[in-house]
Amino acid sequence: MPADEGTHAYDAVIVGGGHNGLVAAAYLARAGRSVLVLERLDHTGGAAVSTRPFAGVEARLSRYSYLVSLLPRKILRDLGLDLRLSSRTISSYTPVERDGRPTGLLVGGGEQRTREAFARLTGGEREFEAWQRFYGMTGRVAQRVFPTLTEPLPTRDELRRRIDDDSAWRTLFEEPIGVAVEENFGDDLVRGVVLTDALIGTFADAHDPSLAQNRCFLYHVIGGGTGDWDVPVGGMGALTDALAAAARAAGAVIATGHEAIRIDTDGRTAEVTFRTADGEGVAVARDVLVNASPQELAVLTGGAAPEPAEGAQLKVNMLLTRLPKLRDPDADPREAFAGTFHIAEGYRQLATAHAQAAAGELPAAPPSEIYCHSLTDPTILGPELAGRGYQTLTLFGLHTPARLFDRDNDGVREELLKATLAQLDAHLAEPLADCLATDADGRPCIEAKTPLDLERDLRLPGGNIFHRALSWPYAQQDTGRWGVETAHANVLLCGAGAVRGGGVSGVPGHNAAMAVLERD
Repeated sequence: MPADEGTHAYDAVIVGGGHNGLVAAAYLARAGRSVLVLERLDHTGGAAVSTRPFAGVEARLSRYSYLVSLLPRKILRDLGLDLRLSSRTISSYTPVERDGRPTGLLVGGGEQRTREAFARLTGGEREFEAWQRFYGMTGRVAQRVFPTLTEPLPTRDELRRRIDDDSAWRTLFEEPIGVAVEENFGDDLVRGVVLTDALIGTFADAHDPSLAQNRCFLYHVIGGGTGDWDVPVGGMGALTDALAAAARAAGAVIATGHEAIRIDTDGRTAEVTFRTADGEGVAVARDVLVNASPQELAVLTGGAAPEPAEGAQLKVNMLLTRLPKLRDPDADPREAFAGTFHIAEGYRQLATAHAQAAAGELPAAPPSEIYCHSLTDPTILGPELAGRGYQTLTLFGLHTPARLFDRDNDGVREELLKATLAQLDAHLAEPLADCLATDADGRPCIEAKTPLDLERDLRLPGGNIFHRALSWPYAQQDTGRWGVETAHANVLLCGAGAVRGGGVSGVPGHNAAMAVLERD
């Protein structure tokens, strides 16, 4: 839509073509509304995209977000999406050295294999039985909570009654998750594996009184009503491509290279001013849905800026000529890397890393986790690479808040990457560097992104992958009926910063569309 065509009127204008904006666009267009999506970049997808990051190499990697858990199957069915999600048979592998010998904990491959792995590591049945009880509890909570994400917000009391388990409520909603971890598990490694779900993109201690870690943990164990994390076949871009196709098929107009710069509204009609390479234009709409951060919403509407957000992760993408061999003689790399491969994530290690980062230092032993997308979904590799046994690795580092990179983003990134890979190498029988593929220019196929890189590339505030601290999935003061409402009656927040936002879920997009349709 060229800017020089003047002013255009729509039922809804959606600011931002990330996955939540596309979900909202598809729902509204399918309901017969005229919809315009304004996307600043030259492509849709936001952080949920597939790209070829390495020159001359036929590998489409999920560059930023990379796994799917919180996306309700309801959205897939409602929108008729052509998307396949593949399950991982291995949940995780965590290497460790015990009594001077390399070993590890493999979770997955069936209950008996997992039971035997716990016994081999811990010397008995206690930890496995505690594991079964604890995740039985979270599974029951997931079955009750997950369906509410696409319903109007329940009150706190309503959600508590729905969960119907006072012990589970106390564990997840009232006291720091570290209390439950320490009460239920005795082994330091097992404790660390449990705690990691509370720290993904969240800079907090196990006993943080704010319970930020509990909210993060909750969202990581309720997905799909099971807590399972699936691989999008074709990469994360397959999801957003399918959403864009569904929105267009329903009649939505998607305008890339169109940056919204201002929203003016009287509560009944809104004008969205946008900028393109050719100049400025204005789109008029009854409703505006903002698929951007709360900070960006404030800029667009002239509202009060929310509390600053801060990300706390390192994202690394790699392409290997082969998976590295492990020091643990009982570990098959094709299993160990198929699930989540935990590195330096023992319970004490996580506490030490947090304390060091909170003191303004890089963690001496940076914790991180890795998985290999191509073991579950080889379609992201070109036929030649797949035939030669190439594999991808995705690494997600913890406890690296954005403030650590302020002094020298490039230098600190390099230092942190080196230290992180050294922690991985400590569990490998060969250096990872020997397995890295090279691109067309002879450079190793590895790229790292800090929170400041994500802020620059994607406008994530502070590089925070959730846009701001995750919220409890129930109504609080001023959250509105759906958790997407703002100070303006006809301006809704449909991005990750909405209540029940965060992750690749489409939930805020669905809920914003429902708020519009329900009112009409």
